[in-house]
Amino acid sequence: MLIIMVVAIVILFILYKIGNKLQARQMAQKEQLAESAQPATMLIIDKKYLPMKDAGLPKMVLEQTPKRYQKQKLPIVKAKVGPQIINFICDDAIYDDVPTKGEVKAMVSGIYILSVKSVRNKKKNAQVEEETKKEKKGFGAKMRAKQAQYQKQINDEIMAKAQNKEKNPEKSKAQLKKEKEREKMISKNAVK
Repeated sequence: MLIIMVVAIVILFILYKIGNKLQARQMAQKEQLAESAQPATMLIIDKKYLPMKDAGLPKMVLEQTPKRYQKQKLPIVKAKVGPQIINFICDDAIYDDVPTKGEVKAMVSGIYILSVKSVRNKKKNAQVEEETKKEKKGFGAKMRAKQAQYQKQINDEIMAKAQNKEKNPEKSKAQLKKEKEREKMISKNAVK
């Protein structure tokens, strides 16, 4: 029993370390997406969970994605941006907030939708929300809702950080050293 417990503890420790590395990598990727996000006004035509190969995404995206992930279902949003109809990958956290057949202002990074604000059809959105609240949710739907809630919190924090960086760009260590040295030189010259 003691050997089994030691092996189990070692395995849990290894999984904990791997999880922390993956979480840090995911946060870095989300920050990069938030920094490169641009606002866009679009008309949402349709939204579905589809496998990546059936979603109608650009060939370059399919080539760069490993084959094991191409069969995984993703939240796909078909939207009209200007004169073009484009398929976007939507963030799981905001998928339920995206209205169908409605105009939205979205923060988009490439083909990835980060956040959505509804422009029109607010009454329709309220009716859809009431209908979804009345339906009984299964275990999977409840877990997706919780994941979406946590993901939304993380996205809000990352977007806030990105906006703060734009307002107050951080200075590099070299610039801070130069400023401190300059202040010392000024204070020494003022004393003399």
